[in-house]
Amino acid sequence: MFQETRRHILDILKKNTEMTVDEIVALLHQSNEKKVTAATIRHHLDILQENGLVEAPEVRRRESPGRPQYVYRLTEKGQDFFPSNYAGLASSLLDQIKSRLSRPEINVILEGVADQMSAEAGIPKDLPIEDRLDYVVGYLTGIGYEANWRADSSGKGYILSTSNCPFEKVADSHDEVCNIDMHLVANLLGVVPRRLGRIAEGEKSCNYFIHNIDVMAVK
Repeated sequence: MFQETRRHILDILKKNTEMTVDEIVALLHQSNEKKVTAATIRHHLDILQENGLVEAPEVRRRESPGRPQYVYRLTEKGQDFFPSNYAGLASSLLDQIKSRLSRPEINVILEGVADQMSAEAGIPKDLPIEDRLDYVVGYLTGIGYEANWRADSSGKGYILSTSNCPFEKVADSHDEVCNIDMHLVANLLGVVPRRLGRIAEGEKSCNYFIHNIDVMAVK
């Protein structure tokens, strides 16, 4: 369970955008019988910063002389800590699209999404495959896929794995979105891999095999 005081601090920053330590202490005293000190709040803020949930403090501009006041804000990761219904919205949008378009037309749209994402990745061309895999893993992890790669034990190629699916809740009812992943990975690698398994089918990760022959073909 997330530590109660830290959760309260996140709630306060979510509602108020930016706050000083003293302001956080005052609000906590209003909502809780248990009193906390400024030193305790700074300790919790340090831990939240280490976890990437709160930004490093910045000086708040003052209109009168005095000691500088430091304000704290949530990071993007901290904002994402709170529940959202993006999956529900995406699922509803796909329901509407599927009611009006054919499967091939839907695939064109989804592949277009993957094309845009791979273009934005900006991975350099003409890289050795292992360097390219490093770039691909870094990009995919940065957008929520938790990716890694390894050489296949057979010596015939490489395995690219993603252990988190950003579309998992949507893919349960709309398996078409898995086409985004496949098309995206193919674009990023410069070759079409063979999918070995996917999270939507109960696997622990989505796995893609890149054959050495395919790699040589694009060099």
